[in-house]
Amino acid sequence: MRIPVSWLKEFVDIDVPVEILAEQLTLAGLEVAHIYYIGVPQQSFENVRWPTSDHLVWDREKVLLGAIREVKAHPDADRLVLAMVDYGADELEQCVTGAPNLYEYKDKGPLDTPLWTAFALEGAELWDGHSDTPKRLKLKGRKLRGIYNKSMVCSEKELGISDEHEGIILLDNREGYAPGTPLQDVLGDVVLDIELTPNLARCFSVLGVAREIAALLNKDLREPSYDYLAEGSPIEGQAFIEIREPSLNPRFTLALLRDTEIKPSPEWIQRRLRLVGQRPINNIVDVTNYITFEIGQPLHAFDYDKLVERAGGNPPTIITRLPKAGETLTTLDEVERALEPHNILVCDTAGVLSLGGVIGGAETEISDSTRNVLLEAANWDLYNIRKTTRTQKVHTDAATRFSRGVHPSQAILGVQRGIELMRQLGGGQIAQGILDAYPNPPQPVKVELSESEIQRLLGIELPLDTAAEMLQRLQFEVAVSGDSLTAVVPDHRMDINDAPIIGQADLVEEIARIYGYDRIPNTIMADEMPPQRANVALEREEMARDILVDLGLREIISYRFANPEHEALLTPPDAESSLPQAEYVRIINPPTEDRTVLRHTLLISLLDALANNIRFTSQVQIFEIGSVYLRHEGQELPDEPRRLGILLTGPREKESWLGGDTSPVDFFDLKGVIEGLIAGLHIDGAEFVRGTHTSFHPGRSADLHINGQYAGTFGELHPRVAMALELDGIAPIYLAELDLEILLAHLNDRHPVKPLPETPPVLQDIAMLVPVDMPAAEVEAVIRKAGGRLLDEVELFDVYQGDNIEAGYKSLAYHLTYRDMERTLTDKEVAKVHKRIMSSVEKQLGAKVRK
Repeated sequence: MRIPVSWLKEFVDIDVPVEILAEQLTLAGLEVAHIYYIGVPQQSFENVRWPTSDHLVWDREKVLLGAIREVKAHPDADRLVLAMVDYGADELEQCVTGAPNLYEYKDKGPLDTPLWTAFALEGAELWDGHSDTPKRLKLKGRKLRGIYNKSMVCSEKELGISDEHEGIILLDNREGYAPGTPLQDVLGDVVLDIELTPNLARCFSVLGVAREIAALLNKDLREPSYDYLAEGSPIEGQAFIEIREPSLNPRFTLALLRDTEIKPSPEWIQRRLRLVGQRPINNIVDVTNYITFEIGQPLHAFDYDKLVERAGGNPPTIITRLPKAGETLTTLDEVERALEPHNILVCDTAGVLSLGGVIGGAETEISDSTRNVLLEAANWDLYNIRKTTRTQKVHTDAATRFSRGVHPSQAILGVQRGIELMRQLGGGQIAQGILDAYPNPPQPVKVELSESEIQRLLGIELPLDTAAEMLQRLQFEVAVSGDSLTAVVPDHRMDINDAPIIGQADLVEEIARIYGYDRIPNTIMADEMPPQRANVALEREEMARDILVDLGLREIISYRFANPEHEALLTPPDAESSLPQAEYVRIINPPTEDRTVLRHTLLISLLDALANNIRFTSQVQIFEIGSVYLRHEGQELPDEPRRLGILLTGPREKESWLGGDTSPVDFFDLKGVIEGLIAGLHIDGAEFVRGTHTSFHPGRSADLHINGQYAGTFGELHPRVAMALELDGIAPIYLAELDLEILLAHLNDRHPVKPLPETPPVLQDIAMLVPVDMPAAEVEAVIRKAGGRLLDEVELFDVYQGDNIEAGYKSLAYHLTYRDMERTLTDKEVAKVHKRIMSSVEKQLGAKVRK
């Protein structure tokens, strides 16, 4: 949020340089991300540095406040005029200009009231108002259509205030500056760009930030005036309020202004609105925006006559309620919105007027023909506003504030200040009284805090009176009794909790902010260190991570939130899903519209990561360790088993001038990663069996079993699933989802080791024909059993189908390593074992040993 320092100074005296102020705000939790300088120089302090943009410093001798006393016609140009400017010199300066907002004053003689403007003399540096890109220029004298000109009356663009260049600045000069005053002193300003976190709802206004500054600098805070001049007839009977959902709309107020005039706002309001990022519209609409930014209470203005017309000529009744079936609303952004059951609405007897707390409706908006204004200031449930902005996909300044928390007490202040400012800017009469529906005023929040608790949480000795004084600077009402204090929380501090432990921590945090985090010394624990206990589960999980990283994978961390329809795409059409069939855990307040439940599988998270990254790289080799959430009937809370997900796609190695294997990864690369993980965890009893998971390609997947227990599945993503997820245009995708808890439960902390061999091996090969559907693991198991203790290693080195191989069979070839750790084997001993192996595979598997 952008906060002009000049606006802040209306509420608090600031006697420190703005850079020091920004440092203090940041240390107090209000992070100043940027400082924008308008016409004034930047100051530099040791260890205080802020990012700034290129800005123009107005020369105090050459860029001044000017008073245009007369506007004359140019003798040789219809689109140019001669402005006679008083800038404090003995004579008026004649300035040639084409500013269209001076045409109406042409040839009317000396003006009764001067036109105050920004005036630049020869040699002044300005921004080029006619350049599309930022460009500086130095003012030089020259002839303009035959008349020598050496000065300029300036637009906002030429001064670097905004991009406005339709005319010159015409100021109100409310402060009564004399002609020739340096413009720095009149319009010079600094804008703080503060990055506010959601818990700082109280600071989403100039007054809110000023309140923080007053506390930090120990200055008095000057509240704006909430008085209003009401000379019209009483408002009772001219409008009515009916709140049907007080839990969603705790307060609703109305004020009425009659016989006003719609016109542009004065320059000072327009300038302030532009500085905070708003576009001026007209005096009534500008006031609603001005009050929103000034005190943090959003307002909404209705055309009262349109409401009366909708009510058939009767005084309107403003109703707040939930929508009826099929109701719609065309909002101010010209979007027709289908209303949802949770949307709280502002209505009248004829229908919907606006989306409560978010955006108004187009039918009753303020227009140039408006004469009577009904002004609303209300309060809304913050959780409902958050949900509405998300589902309706509309974000406004009002919704930003209501969704973070505005106290109902602020509504009456906003309507009183807003209606009076509208009267001052547009004229008219304010009806006597304010309509105020406030069914359930909240009770004040009180928190008790002891001196010992302050010391315990802060680690410093702080007298109770000092702590009380700091809270009073933040507008807490504080009473000290004995060794504790009782603080009554001000209305605007909705972030302070009344729960004993939490509320005490909240108060101590406020004391620490005002005391200064940087003043709290670092201390060493006075107690003995607690005994260190191993976190076995975490250590094992970290071991798995380290192994996967060593295998060349990168870890990702994704959201636990998911979308049921999106996860359903993991099942091909007309197939029975292999995904968990448990009921989803639904999120009451989901972060986005497409993340409404807690996930059942890591597969979709991995594929989403792939979709987001594949346009940047062809090679993706990632893993994730995280929970899935499975609800079971009769359980209040879901199970949260830990899963391990792996995804591989693209080339084995990235293309390089050194060469390398750039062929795409396949099923066996993924199987190798899983085998490497199993080996690294020293898991015994792992076996792979043919998989049937419907998310994977038939015949290209496998399940992992450990000692007969199912531990996960892996394989190539089914082509129809890839198509549904719009991932079918890339290389084959290989995925795994393993049960991490089962893997780690079978991890062997102590695993057998054997010394390096001292005897030579005997190497033999064996090749055989087996049915094509026979797993190689089954063959290896028979070989190992038959080989006994003398068979040291078995390695499959060739699989072949094709010419010279009988149909329905495949050839498997193995390297066999024989060894006795105590002596050298003889050829006869090896031949005996080798013969037993050949006999076993023939008898038990029906294999045909190839000679």
